[in-house]
Amino acid sequence: MSATNRATMLEKLADLDAQHAVAVAGGGEKYVARHKDRGKLTARERIELLVDEGSAFLELMPLAGWGSDFTVGASMVTGIGVVEGVECMIVANDPTVKGGALNPWSLKKSFRAGEIAEQNNLPTINLTESGGADLPTQKDIFIPGGRGFRNLTRASARKQPSISVVFGNSTAGGAYVPGMSDYVIMVKEQAKVFLAGPPLVKMATGEETDDESLGGAEMHSRTSGSSDFLALDEHDALRLARRVVARLNWRKRGAAPQAPYAEPDLDPEDLLDLIPTDLKEPFDPRDAILRIVDGVSTGSTAGPGNEVAFDEFKPLYGSALCVGWARLHGHEIGILANARGVLMSQEAQKAAQFIQLANQKDTPLLFLHNTTGYMVGAEYEQGGIIKHGAQMINAVSNSTVPHLTVIMGASYGAGNYGMNGRAYDPRFLFTWPSAKSAVMGPAQLAGVMEIVARESAEKKGQVFDAEGFQGIKDMVEGMVEEQSMPYFLSGMVYDDGVIDPRDTRTVLGICLSVIDNQPIEGAMNFGVFRL
Repeated sequence: MSATNRATMLEKLADLDAQHAVAVAGGGEKYVARHKDRGKLTARERIELLVDEGSAFLELMPLAGWGSDFTVGASMVTGIGVVEGVECMIVANDPTVKGGALNPWSLKKSFRAGEIAEQNNLPTINLTESGGADLPTQKDIFIPGGRGFRNLTRASARKQPSISVVFGNSTAGGAYVPGMSDYVIMVKEQAKVFLAGPPLVKMATGEETDDESLGGAEMHSRTSGSSDFLALDEHDALRLARRVVARLNWRKRGAAPQAPYAEPDLDPEDLLDLIPTDLKEPFDPRDAILRIVDGVSTGSTAGPGNEVAFDEFKPLYGSALCVGWARLHGHEIGILANARGVLMSQEAQKAAQFIQLANQKDTPLLFLHNTTGYMVGAEYEQGGIIKHGAQMINAVSNSTVPHLTVIMGASYGAGNYGMNGRAYDPRFLFTWPSAKSAVMGPAQLAGVMEIVARESAEKKGQVFDAEGFQGIKDMVEGMVEEQSMPYFLSGMVYDDGVIDPRDTRTVLGICLSVIDNQPIEGAMNFGVFRL
């Protein structure tokens, strides 16, 4: 354990709290105050009243848009909450940010929320109050935005309910969110749902009209039939939403976790001590695993046959990758964790076999990243590192059991792919504040550029200006360093959130519970392995 590691991680966590506070602030004090002066609840207050009292709300992608010109959080709050005992995907527009208008990051965030709901068979509750598209960025929104409406109708066809609670404006394309939802609740004297507001109607047709007769909650509840329930106020609307969920006759389709289970034998608090300040320095992932998975402490009520918390597989072969079986909140899981940064042929083959075994017994997989990628060099190329790495990636790609990914430290090069990075569609992916992801480390990338530039100059018979190139190296190294940091990647929605390492067990427990809404079926076959 290292006091230096802990101090560094606590600094990162304090910064993470500050970044999350920016997202929670929404449009800022002025616009939040104006919103509340109108007698309205904020997006997070609506969610708090919607979910079951005392239950957890797992917020997803809170830093979407970080580092862009848009407000952190992308004018939307999304996450998984329990409503009347049912796990639901909740999507709430934040009207304090440009009236809840959708920007390109909002769109990306909402699509990811829809993907999670589809993969895990979750009902979706939209807490709607949005002025539609952010018009200055309409070129980035209009064409791809239609996918959101398509997804609503396809969800309904899958018998995956959608509920829209309309608290305010839901105009233009935004009108189709309630228009395509299975259940619609509108708040009296607040909800305004129309394809075009009074000014546009007048410009288009010359007709004089007003908000209420054109798209008010009473009109839609009494005349058009677009509203199923007329709520007296916001609290009543949330009460009605809970009643709708209570009557969905919803049942989980997956297996129930084993109960009871023991808490970890080792203290999760110590996770802060594990990650070295220099990610080039390896650490033993077993120290993390035993602080995340169910324990078998003396006097625990763990089930029979669970005498050890982590049953390691092939421990003497390919030792730079640690794999094995464990339980987490009573759920059986397989774990792949980088024990040393590099992946070599033995590690790749071991991983491929282990993934096949997990599919054979319908067991979810958890990938814990701290890798610099696959080994390079003449010896390793001649030994078949490409085909062995391809076997691992083949197994990851064609595995059909649910995958969870946590990037603890480095996640560079094709190691990110082999360890089930975002491109390989894990059900959920989270990062620790210590994480970094890129093609390679900043110094290595800048060094490669210098070597290529030097060789190019020599081929042309020119003298290479090493001193002059140093400025380019410094710029590239700084850029790659910034772009490999967790906030930057989270802002681009390349993960589902940056989390405190001490919360890892809880977050993964929620995810595994959500996964159990669907049956788990492992792959029956795989693609061709280049043996």
